[in-house]
Amino acid sequence: MAANSSSVQVTAGVSFAARLRFENISHEFLPGLATLHDVSLTADAGEVLCLLGPSGSGKTTLLRIAAGLQGQTRGRLFLNEREIAGPEVFLPPEKRSIGLVFQDFALFPHLSIIDNVRFGLTALSKDEARREAMNALKRVGLAHYADAYPQALSGGQQQRVALARAIAPRPAVLLMDEPFSGLDSRLRDMVRAETLEILRRSRATAIVVTHDAEEAMRLGDKIALLKDGNLVQVGTAQQLYNQPSNLFAAGFFSELNVFEGRAQNGVVETPLGRFSANGLSDGTAASVAFRLSAFDISEKSGEIPARVLSRRFLGVIELVELAVPGSEVPVRARVRCGALSGDDREIWLTIRETDVLVFARSDNSA
Repeated sequence: MAANSSSVQVTAGVSFAARLRFENISHEFLPGLATLHDVSLTADAGEVLCLLGPSGSGKTTLLRIAAGLQGQTRGRLFLNEREIAGPEVFLPPEKRSIGLVFQDFALFPHLSIIDNVRFGLTALSKDEARREAMNALKRVGLAHYADAYPQALSGGQQQRVALARAIAPRPAVLLMDEPFSGLDSRLRDMVRAETLEILRRSRATAIVVTHDAEEAMRLGDKIALLKDGNLVQVGTAQQLYNQPSNLFAAGFFSELNVFEGRAQNGVVETPLGRFSANGLSDGTAASVAFRLSAFDISEKSGEIPARVLSRRFLGVIELVELAVPGSEVPVRARVRCGALSGDDREIWLTIRETDVLVFARSDNSA
């Protein structure tokens, strides 16, 4: 287990928190094989920005461009208003004041924890480097492990050592590539919360890559959703969840039941009822998405008759598959445990319209 977070910690901040701006960034590994398409994005000073998307969306490539490990094909990168990468400029990684935490922690097994943390502090004397490294370990609550070796630490503790090594030089921007993916789910929640607290105390600008929407919502002041190298939507967790820009964005933040239809007289007809066409003109092909939380279930009355096909107990909620008139595929719903009795299979549904989303079908590119 990770060390108790009540361990002595210091609150020394970074030298300064910077604004990192990507301007029209494109990248191609080979001509015609683009990984990023004209991405413009800003991480404001002191902000935690999460880069979210499926594998192959360009998240890690964008992070590597920020770190200086890879050059963009087109576009510019600015730290505050200073251009650090562009057609005529390319600062090497060590000149950028940007720290990087790797997915696999990349700790040296033959070095003690304190030596791992001070490894990059080459500009300081031995004593100064040890002092800064110890301060960084105090900030992550692991100073008492200074003389231990990585193999003696848990996965969560190793992640915090990697974080200490990244913040020891007091970078203006900290980059983290899937930093919690190697941890089991229970440990991940704890280490993620501790890391966010450390980032807040350090006051560094941070960019975190993840493919997990819930993780992005837990960590990010702002989330940038990418797909196939394109920036789909940027905003707060509430904005992306409540006002997704298209069906892909909606589906990334919640499971959906999707029905196809056409806008007519301001509405779209589905097996679950008629819903506002959300401004679509008559005749426009539409996708109507229902979150699994969109259904209230009753055994006595409601809007739509349904039959229970299967139930899966998940603790606080049940995952239920339902047959409804007019739908060839089952409708999935998440309902509070106890909402259904043990035996009754014929029920009624009432739709929560706040969990119904309508998009032009051309946006269906999940």
